[in-house]
Amino acid sequence: MVSCFAISGQMRFPSILLLGLVYMVYVLIGGVVFWKLEGSQVEENIAQLLEERDKLLRSIPCLDQQAIDTLTEVVQRAISTGLSLKINQTMDGFWKFTSSAVFAATVITTIGYGNICPRTMEGQIFCVFFALFGIPLNVVVLNRVGKYMLAIERNICDFMETKTKYKQTVRVMIHLLSLATGTAVFFVVPMIVFALNEGWSYAQAMYYCFISLSTIGFGDYVADSNPNRTYPGGYGCLVAVWIFFGMAWLALLINHTIDILERINARLRQHGNQGLDSRSDSVECCDSTSKGVSSMHSELTEDQAPERVSKATSPDNMDKGASS
Repeated sequence: MVSCFAISGQMRFPSILLLGLVYMVYVLIGGVVFWKLEGSQVEENIAQLLEERDKLLRSIPCLDQQAIDTLTEVVQRAISTGLSLKINQTMDGFWKFTSSAVFAATVITTIGYGNICPRTMEGQIFCVFFALFGIPLNVVVLNRVGKYMLAIERNICDFMETKTKYKQTVRVMIHLLSLATGTAVFFVVPMIVFALNEGWSYAQAMYYCFISLSTIGFGDYVADSNPNRTYPGGYGCLVAVWIFFGMAWLALLINHTIDILERINARLRQHGNQGLDSRSDSVECCDSTSKGVSSMHSELTEDQAPERVSKATSPDNMDKGASS
């Protein structure tokens, strides 16, 4: 009896708390890994820069700390405007048409590299209203484009399923083929293009592709922004088109992943509910057993009651009561 009530009194751990715990642990693990990987590198870079600064001061005796600060300020201003101090020629800087188009795309897609930003008050005010109306428009358009991509994939699946009896296998193969095609179009090909035109390694180009399409946008690597390189015509516009369709495809892929995780969670919850149902059945069994015992006890009590009354009203018992 006690075990039955103990089983029925068990509390389920809320899934939202478990999910929050997993989220916090995941973030903390990522922080520890980045700290270990990048922290020591930063210390080495600081020591190397201090050594190079001292070497520069020794090689140029007339150069003092104030002159270094002035030179550093000039270099930083040149970098922020997209100019190069390595070559002796006039550059367009960041605000040429193609770079401006890429900047507009990064605003409404919320990538926000940070390497280029409006400096004038008019440009900043326009950027606010441009993003205010552009971000919802971008979400609507990306959602519609993602639905069209998904519809095309489903139509291909439905068509191929009518041609074979292995429907489940065909659907899985088409999903895998779609994933491979999207990976090639939006990651592998752009990786090669960026590596050739930007002078990056393939790992850096792949890193830039994912950081851009996932709208993380650190700004450490940005296409069409190196003033020391000459880019082909229309390169910036192609980058903007790649960002748009690549984000739609990656959003579709993330939605597929979320759908798979939700199905796994539903399966786990279903198994958990089945376990609780079995426990509740055992509790009901115990309750029914206890009810049966109590009903038998009440029936025995009712059966014994007339015998007690008959014994109490018998002549012998009455005579004994009178004589006493």
